[in-house]
Amino acid sequence: MMRGMNMSAMMKQVKQMQKKMKQDQETLNATVFTGHAPEDLVVVKFTGDRKMTDLTIKPEAVDPDDVEMLQDLLVAAINDAMSQIDSQTQKTMGKYAQNIPGL
Repeated sequence: MMRGMNMSAMMKQVKQMQKKMKQDQETLNATVFTGHAPEDLVVVKFTGDRKMTDLTIKPEAVDPDDVEMLQDLLVAAINDAMSQIDSQTQKTMGKYAQNIPGL
């Protein structure tokens, strides 16, 4: 009889953890992360679920004779935003993996 009560309590805890994990994921997905290239020549905004919502390119970043520079600036800004998302995802969601055996 005691064992069934423990299992019930454990299942309740698992459901609470799943609910909290879902809420945390939704919050993370709604968070806006801003990536910057050097001198803010390119600035990008992404949501936590990695959807770009904004892109700003300063006019001085656009040189028809040096398209590669603009490409590099875009890559730098996007990588900056992705790095922020990865870091925050680990901080927010990593705690759940620590509580689940095998993950």
